[in-house]
Amino acid sequence: MASADLRDELDCSICLSTYTDPVMLRCGHNFCRACIDQALDIQDESGVYFCPDCRERFLERPALMRNFTLSNIVRNFLHCEPSQEKITGICCTYCIHSPVPAVRSCLLCEASLCENHLRVHSKSSEHVLSDPSTSLEKRKCPVHKKILEYYCTEDTACICVSCSLAGEHRGHRVEMLHEASEKTKEKLKNVLQKLTTNREETEKRVRRLEERWRKAQEKAAGETERVTALCTDIRRWLDDLEKKVLSEISRREKEESLSFSVLIQQLEIKKDELSRKMRHIEELCNMTDPLTVLQEPDTGDLCDPEEEGGDEDTGGHDKQLHEGEDLDVTVISDTLQTLCEVITGLRSKINVEGPADISLDVKTAASNVLISDDMLTATKMQENQNYPETAKRFQDYNQVISRETFITGRHYWDVESSRSGSWSVGMCYPSIDRRGGQSYIGNNNKSWSLRRRTWFNNQCSAIHNKKVIRLPDNISSDRFRIHLDYGAGQLSFYELCNPIRHLHTFTAAFSEPLHAALCVWDGSVKILGGDR
Repeated sequence: MASADLRDELDCSICLSTYTDPVMLRCGHNFCRACIDQALDIQDESGVYFCPDCRERFLERPALMRNFTLSNIVRNFLHCEPSQEKITGICCTYCIHSPVPAVRSCLLCEASLCENHLRVHSKSSEHVLSDPSTSLEKRKCPVHKKILEYYCTEDTACICVSCSLAGEHRGHRVEMLHEASEKTKEKLKNVLQKLTTNREETEKRVRRLEERWRKAQEKAAGETERVTALCTDIRRWLDDLEKKVLSEISRREKEESLSFSVLIQQLEIKKDELSRKMRHIEELCNMTDPLTVLQEPDTGDLCDPEEEGGDEDTGGHDKQLHEGEDLDVTVISDTLQTLCEVITGLRSKINVEGPADISLDVKTAASNVLISDDMLTATKMQENQNYPETAKRFQDYNQVISRETFITGRHYWDVESSRSGSWSVGMCYPSIDRRGGQSYIGNNNKSWSLRRRTWFNNQCSAIHNKKVIRLPDNISSDRFRIHLDYGAGQLSFYELCNPIRHLHTFTAAFSEPLHAALCVWDGSVKILGGDR
């Protein structure tokens, strides 16, 4: 690929210049970070985000990931390009017939010189030579038309000798231009060193955040795969269970149907026999001849039916009927009980308890709270951190809350405080006030906290809605655990000693998502729990 073609590939489609700090959207297109930020800000006003190249739409403002490979390509390409310093575009003033590039310019003559004319040019000190320039008049004093040779440190201005001796800068402290330039360069070098260090730290932070982002995506993909496989197994198991139970019900129904059919047939025979005897007895009862009635051979048996075992037969039939009158559902009940146990086991598998992945939201941090680069530590500072004003920022207490919220399941996170620190840790709703007495965690019905105060002999208290519950005095550890069971409405605090000790549990019907919350009166508090 030709150099010109490669340069075209390294141009941002927004500013049409070579990439500066290139970043990539999810769709794969690259832009300068400043260019795409400005483009997305404009799109935000309409409520729609899209790629300027392919117009792919985004429901939320797309994250910008730095393209390290493209950045290295741009830097190497620019480094290998022919130096532009020698190609100034300024021609020698005295080469009239054919333009020849100038190598120096004379400030006194206000002319540019090629190498040949430079050899014959005057070497006297008043003829000051400089790099080729088209604006030589800027190198002279606009008042006295003399060469600028000095620098006024009081007015921070470049001046000529007349300005220093008789002009408005008379009596001021002045320096030679090259001396002032060297001092300025030293200052700029110090600034450059600081900026370089800051940029390196920023790049490290970007890489850490991108690594956390990658891990979060991998974790989400893994959880998605796990839940999908689990649900597939549940559906398959339920289908097999349904077929098994329905088959068992059908088999039992057939067995009971056959039993009922046999019993009914036997009872029908007995009913016919009884009907025959009834008709015969009725005939005997209607006879008028006593001799005929008494000489009937079966009269004795008819008068005493118990001797024929009729009750015994009837009892046998009734017993069989009683034994076969209900469908046996024992197997079905056992199966349903097994299903309930499986569902309970699945719930425990889904609601796996583990350390919560928590990071602090610097947009909510009070002005005197310093948040570490890894977003895990909050430290009380004497000086103001000059955070930009946001509606989410706490104003009257040294507090900060997490970026993450919890709306279901069971979670825990651990904290470690400095030995002499006073603090409060807990959880709160997003709707908690951000200024005034109601904004302190535990001082309202929207937050729950554990507080330690060193000025009260490390006294610990549990607080909710201004109600303070004093805890035992012998709390010596600097590490604590906060455990949330959102569904059960329980928020518990533990001291991480050996063995771990329960301190207090709040019970509430949570109605909003919950943020982790910290308040640092002095010292620092660090979050330990989380998959990092």
